[in-house]
Amino acid sequence: MSSSSGSGSGSGDIGQLSEDQQTALQQFTAVTDQSVETAIPLLQRCQWNVQIAISRHFDGEPAEPAIPEETIPAPQDIRRRETLANGFGRSSAIGRRNLEPAPRVVPQPEHQVTQQAPFILSLVLFPFRFAYGIVSKLFNVFSYLFPFLPRLIGMRAAPNARRRDTSGRRPLNPRDTAARFIREFEEEYGAHEIPFFEGGYAQAFDLAKKELKFLLVVLVSSEHDDTASFVRETLLSPDVVAFIRNPANNIIVWAGNVQDAEAYQVSNALNCTKFPFAALIVHTPAVSSTAMSTVARIVGPTPPATFMSRLQTAIAQNSEPLNRTRATRAEQQAARNIRQAQDTAYERSLAQDRERARRRREEEEARRRAEQEERERQEAKEREARNLAAWRAWRARSIAGEPGPEVKDAVRISLRMPSGDRVVRRFAPDADMEELYAFVECYDVLQEQQASQEGAEKPTAYEHEYKFVLVSPMPREEFDLKKGGTIKERIGRSGNLIVERTDLDEDEGDEDE
Repeated sequence: MSSSSGSGSGSGDIGQLSEDQQTALQQFTAVTDQSVETAIPLLQRCQWNVQIAISRHFDGEPAEPAIPEETIPAPQDIRRRETLANGFGRSSAIGRRNLEPAPRVVPQPEHQVTQQAPFILSLVLFPFRFAYGIVSKLFNVFSYLFPFLPRLIGMRAAPNARRRDTSGRRPLNPRDTAARFIREFEEEYGAHEIPFFEGGYAQAFDLAKKELKFLLVVLVSSEHDDTASFVRETLLSPDVVAFIRNPANNIIVWAGNVQDAEAYQVSNALNCTKFPFAALIVHTPAVSSTAMSTVARIVGPTPPATFMSRLQTAIAQNSEPLNRTRATRAEQQAARNIRQAQDTAYERSLAQDRERARRRREEEEARRRAEQEERERQEAKEREARNLAAWRAWRARSIAGEPGPEVKDAVRISLRMPSGDRVVRRFAPDADMEELYAFVECYDVLQEQQASQEGAEKPTAYEHEYKFVLVSPMPREEFDLKKGGTIKERIGRSGNLIVERTDLDEDEGDEDE
């Protein structure tokens, strides 16, 4: 009678459980082989978390009798999901919306992949590897006979522990692994239109989070009997393919074979207990500003209509928060664009002001430099004029007077000055050519009778340069000072000379400036 009563009570309790609670109860009883009356209290104490309940059961926690029906509170369609890694604190906020946090799985970096050992070390380790192979095969046999053993050992291991690859598949980086899966999928099931993400799970996860899209994770096992039928009848169904490819649904599809290390880690992180497996992950702003949650789990063979209905329901429930988040991000991006445009305009205005200030400084500096050069040039001209006047006054005092009639060998020179005047002067036969040049240079001073003034001295640090040359008209010959000699030796007893100035080009250049 008691057995009948207990069974009836258990059946009544099962009818009041939600769909997720019934799934958790089935998983727990399949692993532990416990009765429903014993399993329900333990699951209630563990907040319906299958992993924690199984761990407590195998740790030897005593089972409590089922609570009488009248004391059992009305079940709620709320399931607090938590993992051993996340703890109890975080699940309280997530459980209110029946959301499970979606992990971001990063596979082992390519540079950390174990390299092949040297040949000598391989010989030394061969006996250990041989023994390990035998133990592994025995464990596989026991795993086949007792299916709960792999799950039990896997639950006690670290959640993200990396499985040893015994399938003989060479480990690749995430992008190459995805390409290999797509190639094998097409070889097995033919051409298709499913837009698989050609990258790693972490990249697809980050893309869905950044662009506020839904990430559909599909995990298959080539060793599972239902994989082929699920792919051909459900995943490749025209309705499902059209739904996935519809841009309005914003779905990113990432798929993997659990024989690959990355897909195996993803299956452990998503608590996958049966294949084929599909999960829909999306950003949930109600949980936190960065949270990614699993909003739908589709386990085992599922008809196309049910598969698409589950996806549609999850997308419909989470589209409104996503749209609000998109609108908020659009407003924030518009505000950032406005600020950036304002900052750009401000920087451009500052750059223009700096450029104008620089040009003003350069123009002012050029003007100041030009004024300084002009002032120095004028000072140099005035200094040159003073030195020239002083030198003429000094040199005019030392010019010998014109020889008298008694000097029979005097040289008679007829000079045509630059002013057009004709000057005739007699010079001593031994007078140097420089004497003739000095006479021409100091002619104005001699005419003004300043040569007789006392006190004229040669200016210091001044080297006089004659800026004219004496030339005979026909035939033309220049009598410059470089060749030296006396007037008689160079010109003879008499001569007609023209004074040609050599500084006319410099004077014209100064006038042009």
